[in-house]
Amino acid sequence: MIKEFKTFIAVARDGTFTGAGAQLGLTQSAVSAQIKRLEEYLGVTLFERSARAAALNAHGREMLPQAEELVAMAERMVTTAGAGHVSGSLRIGAIASVQQDLLVRALGRFRAVYPDVRVRVVPGVSLALLGQVDAGEVDMAMLIRPPFALPPELGWQPLMREPVMLAVPAALPDAPWRELLASQPFIRYDRASFGGRAVDVFLKKHRITVHDAVELDEVDAIANMVRHGLGVALLPRLRRLDMTGLRLLPLGETPLWREIGLIGRLPFEAGGVREKMAECLASAANEAPPADGLRAFHNLSQRTVMG
Repeated sequence: MIKEFKTFIAVARDGTFTGAGAQLGLTQSAVSAQIKRLEEYLGVTLFERSARAAALNAHGREMLPQAEELVAMAERMVTTAGAGHVSGSLRIGAIASVQQDLLVRALGRFRAVYPDVRVRVVPGVSLALLGQVDAGEVDMAMLIRPPFALPPELGWQPLMREPVMLAVPAALPDAPWRELLASQPFIRYDRASFGGRAVDVFLKKHRITVHDAVELDEVDAIANMVRHGLGVALLPRLRRLDMTGLRLLPLGETPLWREIGLIGRLPFEAGGVREKMAECLASAANEAPPADGLRAFHNLSQRTVMG
């Protein structure tokens, strides 16, 4: 809870959630979420809240010097430990489709450098993971690029792009991809997800009417439904995708891509565990062979903030 105690101290000194967030590089909602977690942890409220200010109540005034002492002690412990030994924890959010391949290879590199750092992988869909990063509940997250601008304190580091293709049962007779989409039952990538929104925009842009059969947000499950003849689907060409019983058809001259990247409060601290994990993820992404139809890319020297 050290992060929450630091936020508590900042709000107590500034008198507003917004001002404290500006000092810490957090949004007002992230500050509010951290204070709520701290109050739940302590079992007491700490502030008298109004529309424009947050004033310490009796509990808050009692807790403030203890919080300052606790944070100072934690910082002394970090200094005493020295640079030769790094421990602690790293919380990284990840959508399901990157956990079994990209993340595995990145973690192998990361643990070779930081064997004593505990890594907690938090699963989730892209939108939920974005909210967890913003609230400070995870340190970083791998997800599909959001179709909207990020808050200014969050940054986007691209990792790889995967071509989206039409997945059809292997036994289905050959036909143009547009004809198959229009004539076969459609297994839809959940429209509430970032990837599903991109598929929906693609269909509308090209004026393709599909016959929805099932809608869900799990690439492997969608592929399995196609494999068993339940319909066709627009799916990213995953490096690890089991092609048994499937055919993947390119979308002609109108390609669609799914971009995977890392969201966090960039730039990460130089030489820290978060920067090292970002480097390991980028290196693992760049291992993807061009023949697999997956083009990886990254730029560690440039931190891109979406606008």
